Amino acid sequence: MLRQFLITRRVLRDAFGHFNETDGWALASHVALSTLLAIFPFLIFATTLATFLGADRFAEVAVHLVFDTWPERIAAPIAREVENVLTVQRGGLLTISVIVAAVFASNGIEALRVALNRAYRVTETRSFTFMRLQSLLFVVIATIGFMAISVLLVLAPLAYRLAEQWVPGMETVSFSIGFWRYVVALSVLITGLFVVHKWLPDGKRSLASLLPGIALTILAWLIGAGAFAAYLERFATYVTTYAGLASIMIALVFLYIISAIFILGAEINAAILRYRAARAIVLPARGQTADQPAE
Repeated sequence: MLRQFLITRRVLRDAFGHFNETDGWALASHVALSTLLAIFPFLIFATTLATFLGADRFAEVAVHLVFDTWPERIAAPIAREVENVLTVQRGGLLTISVIVAAVFASNGIEALRVALNRAYRVTETRSFTFMRLQSLLFVVIATIGFMAISVLLVLAPLAYRLAEQWVPGMETVSFSIGFWRYVVALSVLITGLFVVHKWLPDGKRSLASLLPGIALTILAWLIGAGAFAAYLERFATYVTTYAGLASIMIALVFLYIISAIFILGAEINAAILRYRAARAIVLPARGQTADQPAE
């Protein structure tokens, strides 16, 4: 027990120490602002592409997938504005505005790349062209994934009605479409975390090595989001302080908290990898095996 405590303390001290030394709080604000600036362009590009391909209900589903994992007090004002933006009719797919929207959306991904490279303590060696094309590819893949999910959610009630006719007792297993939207949104969030941790930063890391930081990120996000939502309910005076800008300021502060937790999750993964690498060097030098505790 004492040994596990000492290892945990060493990992956390390494992670938080590096986070502070490399201006992690300032980088979190950069990621938060970049994310907020990327949400609208991404949804505009994705909705335009989806409408061009015939997915007419994409906008509604996309808004749910993006905002269902946010506390309602924070998400509701932004989601309404997003829906208002997405209902605007646009011209053809390949308009300048839509292309610019895709580029701005990819800027949010680039902010995540910078944060992850610094957290994992790697220097970027890939070309600017490769990174920008990769970011744009992520935007397109996310759009296609959202489109597929939107189709599945539309077909889900029909599939359930058919199952009721052929599977005895199926009527006792009934979940609302809101429940399934939340489950899908959470699944998309977890998958997205693994994707960005795996492929955005330079270097190679196994999926297993990413699990501790991602698990802690999800747990800390749930706690942080709940605490911030409770704070808004009881103490916050954003409406009187910022008037019409209140919803934007609330979203920005929320994203700042989420971004700091996201970076710290990567820092913890990096600290664990550094500990394991140091242990792999020290143990053979002392004539110990991996099963023996280090002094």
